[in-house]
Amino acid sequence: MQKATFFQRTYDETLELLVETRNYIRYSERRERMRVNDTVSTRIVCEGLRVTTRLTQVMAWVMTQRAIFEGELTASQALAEEWRLSGAEVCLDDDGTHDHEIPAGLRGLLDRSHRLYLRVLRLEAMSVGAEAAVAQVRR
Repeated sequence: MQKATFFQRTYDETLELLVETRNYIRYSERRERMRVNDTVSTRIVCEGLRVTTRLTQVMAWVMTQRAIFEGELTASQALAEEWRLSGAEVCLDDDGTHDHEIPAGLRGLLDRSHRLYLRVLRLEAMSVGAEAAVAQVRR
């Protein structure tokens, strides 16, 4: 049950960030883009998409973990590429977090989503390592 509680907290955190991101994009992004030049405006849009990509990837991974816990998917099946955390090329880039032309609200979302993605990436690495060790013992 401990594992389910842990993943529930990660799920809740991810969902909360998704809602915050949706609200930012819906209510603030356009206004903030109107205050800056076209180049910065484009970067704001791109960084908003980066946050969304990170959170979507994390949510998919958490749902996979929940499926394992519920017995709908085995840990071995979850090692297949289709169930793994992906998007690292986009999701690991944290340049927007340090770009002071990007609005502070978006930089905060970038930072929090980046830290969450890194945490889940470490969890996945541990899960993959543990499953690989179990597979070696079974041979």
